[in-house]
Amino acid sequence: MNFANFQISFSTETIDRKELEKYENNIYAIINILGKRSIQINSAIKAELDKKLEEFYLYNDSLYDNLENKEQITIAKFYESLPKPTAIAIQEFLDGNIMYR
Repeated sequence: MNFANFQISFSTETIDRKELEKYENNIYAIINILGKRSIQINSAIKAELDKKLEEFYLYNDSLYDNLENKEQITIAKFYESLPKPTAIAIQEFLDGNIMYR
């Protein structure tokens, strides 16, 4: 999943319930769908981050070396700058990119 291409606002925005209900009549079902999708997105982000940071933990035994690694800091800053998984899930739902039954 390419997380750098998401065009999602970082500020909190109110979404009209009627806009969400165009796709599904039950708001509780929508919340359930969005919750499950945001968990999937969060798991994918965490797996990718763990994979990238794994090489730093294998080669560094000292705590001080781990804190001074600039590559690790840039990777962490990139993932901190990503939008929240819930915001990504909502945008995917509004774009019609989530398949559900």
